[in-house]
Amino acid sequence: QVQLVESGGGSVQAGGSLRLSCAVSGVSLSNYAMGWFRQAPGKEREFVGGVSRRGDVTDYADSAKGRFTISRDIAKNAVLLQMNTLKPEDTAVYYCAARFSSGYVGTRSSWYDFWGQGTQVAVSP
Repeated sequence: QVQLVESGGGSVQAGGSLRLSCAVSGVSLSNYAMGWFRQAPGKEREFVGGVSRRGDVTDYADSAKGRFTISRDIAKNAVLLQMNTLKPEDTAVYYCAARFSSGYVGTRSSWYDFWGQGTQVAVSP
């Protein structure tokens, strides 16, 4: 059974940084494409970034490019989202998601098979 557990959320001032972690259990991370999404109050869930199962392909939303970086810790079976230069508009619940055995990165939430419970990020002005 695939389980995804996010951690690392919190409150930070604009310009600060946070690192989110998504711990994957039940399966090997190397067999799954992983994505990060976020959902702000009253808005639809949106793609933030993702990495292919081999880790050789990454993709980011325009809002994340240059500020956010996705990486994988194979030893810990976890996916990390390093977020720098945070803005108030980055405030949202952040979710990680997984899809079995894919060599590329999906940007639509329906493409993913498994989801974590989310972690809250709040950025104050």
